[in-house]
Amino acid sequence: MILIIKPKQKTIKTSLDKSNLIAKAAFDKKAQHVCIMNMEPLTTSANYFIVCNGRSAIQAKAIADNIDEQLRLAGEHCLHTEGYKTGEWILLDYGDCVAHIFTEESREFYGLENLWGDAQLTQYEE
Repeated sequence: MILIIKPKQKTIKTSLDKSNLIAKAAFDKKAQHVCIMNMEPLTTSANYFIVCNGRSAIQAKAIADNIDEQLRLAGEHCLHTEGYKTGEWILLDYGDCVAHIFTEESREFYGLENLWGDAQLTQYEE
């Protein structure tokens, strides 16, 4: 019997590390306008929101799938998912970090960055 063991990516030590891994996974699937919002001073529900959009619901689902895959490889599991079926606004809850993946139209309509306008916003670039 042959066992194949895939090595895990490096361990996630902080919420900021996790948020950066989420942003990178989104960026790897060509997500647009990837940003990390520091929510620590504003809410106890999460330390960071990672917000991005795809050009279509299909791309938004691909972005969400890659985020989930990369975090699973790092030993993290999604606690809750919303919106995957339609793909217009997909929410992936990892406890201290929450990923929001929108279509272009939904991101503009909901204006999450404006809703949480007091949050420190960092544009993600590789």
